[in-house]
Amino acid sequence: MGEGEEEGMVKANPKLTVLPLIALIFYEVSGGPFGVEDSVKAGGGPLLSLLGFLVFPLFWSIPEALVTAELATSFPENGGYVLWISSAFGPFWGFQEGFWKWFSGVMDNALYPVLFLDYLKHSFPIFNDAIARIPALLAITIALTYLNYRGLHIVGFSAVLLACFSLLPFVVMGVLSIPRIRPGRWLVVDYRKVEWRGYFNSLFWNLNYWDSASTLAGEIENPSKTFPRALLGAVVVVVCSYLVPLLAGTGAVETDSGDWSDGYFAQIGMLIGGSWLKWWIQAAAALSNMGLFEAEMSSDAFQLLGMSEIGLLPSVFASRSKYGTPTFSILCSASGVIFLSWMSFQEILEFLNFLYAVGMLFEFAAFIKLRIKKPELHRPYKVPLNTFAAAMLCLPPVVLLVLVMWLASLQTYIVSCAVILLGFASYPALIHAKERKWMKFNTDTTTLRSSVADLEVHPVVWEDHQGLVDEASHSLLADSPSYRTGHSSDVLLEGVEKLE
Repeated sequence: MGEGEEEGMVKANPKLTVLPLIALIFYEVSGGPFGVEDSVKAGGGPLLSLLGFLVFPLFWSIPEALVTAELATSFPENGGYVLWISSAFGPFWGFQEGFWKWFSGVMDNALYPVLFLDYLKHSFPIFNDAIARIPALLAITIALTYLNYRGLHIVGFSAVLLACFSLLPFVVMGVLSIPRIRPGRWLVVDYRKVEWRGYFNSLFWNLNYWDSASTLAGEIENPSKTFPRALLGAVVVVVCSYLVPLLAGTGAVETDSGDWSDGYFAQIGMLIGGSWLKWWIQAAAALSNMGLFEAEMSSDAFQLLGMSEIGLLPSVFASRSKYGTPTFSILCSASGVIFLSWMSFQEILEFLNFLYAVGMLFEFAAFIKLRIKKPELHRPYKVPLNTFAAAMLCLPPVVLLVLVMWLASLQTYIVSCAVILLGFASYPALIHAKERKWMKFNTDTTTLRSSVADLEVHPVVWEDHQGLVDEASHSLLADSPSYRTGHSSDVLLEGVEKLE
């Protein structure tokens, strides 16, 4: 197949629309109530868990979703938050943001093949043995990676089906529980059993990653309208997917908070509906981990692609298959998943939360700085607040981020510092590799150093790799001089200068 023909096939791949994007964001953030059981145990009973999932979204999920909607529509390209940070603070910090968030995402993704087998081993004990477990982990990772390779639209369609299958048993459980609900059970809390570190880590992990889908912005149909609508829909679905099962499970059955751990919803399903509901919940939990893996893999891979397109990574990361997917970036992310899958659930949870928190602090700072530095930047969707009010909107989530980091263990501090230092060392290593021409980078220094008009090479890159540019992108390039000089030159020219 010739190069031109292959490019034509890449351009023909359909873009993501609202419903598949809602499903992908749902799996980036949640995937269903699987994993929230620990919040009941760590919270010493139902009360703190229910309050957490009622209040935490107001101070964390909604502000993060609003900030993501504004910045993702202002920079409708693959790479997402890497572009925001690069535009606000320069390419060095953009690279660090990408490195931390990619590492955090890969660690997160390493959980899902393990959790998939953990649910299956209740019915198939053979997966407790390493001789069966290790090949199964490899086979699951390879199979799901191949599905990701076949196309983002396939991943989006699969996510819709998986979300419906994963949530339906909890709708049934909620309906069956209504006659057995005793509201007094929701108010139980034993403060002697409260474990604050586990409680906050559970809430944070189950309600973060709203920004992850921004790395796919270049693959979304009309992102200026689609992205805000999808984020709103996903917030509603995620919060309901937690509260309905928790209200049903803790209100309809008398339980001890110590019994609530991963997989306990299956037992609750049996007590409320019988063994058929238990099996359905177990199957939904197992398949939900597939959706979580697919969504995270897509986000991680297209983040690397976006970093490559602006010259922060070698051009091999931007190479696409005939299905429009970033082949090398997918393989790189899958290798990281396999490498990290030996770690325990709690270790991975704390590590990824810490790195994610560091990255999010930079994103909130970039949001405010871009409001001040580039007020004329074309924002197809803008949070309806002035700059001061927008800063106040960011204050509660920043406090929560600092709290999560403060509660981390010494081991988490050591590992996270090692990852951060590795990121610091990787950037000059890339500069050296470019100077010695050991690797090819996409950025054309001759073109980028010419006049502002020559920066129009950037939308050509979009069309080469992403098909038709949406209407918001045209507006950004045609009508907003701040974008042309403030974004393209900041990200690309500074990146070239420093990579040289």
